Amino acid sequence: MVFKRRNKPSLMQSVLGFIYPRGGWGRAFHYIRHRVHRLPDSPERIARGIFAGVFTAFTPFYSLHFLVAAVIARLMNGNILAALAGTFFGNPLTYLPIGVVCLKVGHFMLGTEFEGELDESLIDKFFGAADDLFENFLALFTDAEANWSNLSRFYDEVFMPYLVGGIIPGIVAGLIAYYLSVPVITAYQKRRRGRIKQKLSELREKAAGKVDEGA
Repeated sequence: MVFKRRNKPSLMQSVLGFIYPRGGWGRAFHYIRHRVHRLPDSPERIARGIFAGVFTAFTPFYSLHFLVAAVIARLMNGNILAALAGTFFGNPLTYLPIGVVCLKVGHFMLGTEFEGELDESLIDKFFGAADDLFENFLALFTDAEANWSNLSRFYDEVFMPYLVGGIIPGIVAGLIAYYLSVPVITAYQKRRRGRIKQKLSELREKAAGKVDEGA
């Protein structure tokens, strides 16, 4: 295989690559920005896609962000590829502050209490919910009794507050990304079209010169 990597990365390398990409997050960000700028679409549709992706980063649908962003972009008539790129607003460096903001806002809106000790309690709730799902799935094939207490606690204390609390910050962040993206993408596309026109003009002049020399 010509394009296959010679040395397949190990599981640990893949995990580390997700947490901290090769070349750093700065390089990854510039690469994604470059790809978004080159999308063959109007700046407004691309920006709507970016809005969808950034907004999705404030939702608790982890592992489904690509799908959620694509659906939202479709409903907004935005660029789906731009939406997928916009989800990278949520990354291992931003998930914690995003989660804290969403949970604080959500608990405030729901009139419930937010636990400040996020590090251990939140992880325990995630693992407790996952354990409930796994154990109750096995209970379908055994005589074990299903127990949804941990999942219910996760839904009440994490998922629902996160879902409700992420709406306002997600919209604000998405709008900021939208209004910043439109002029930047517009300027980039105009500059790119100008470079392409210049190159075509140079090619025509060279072709005309060769014809004159041949005559």
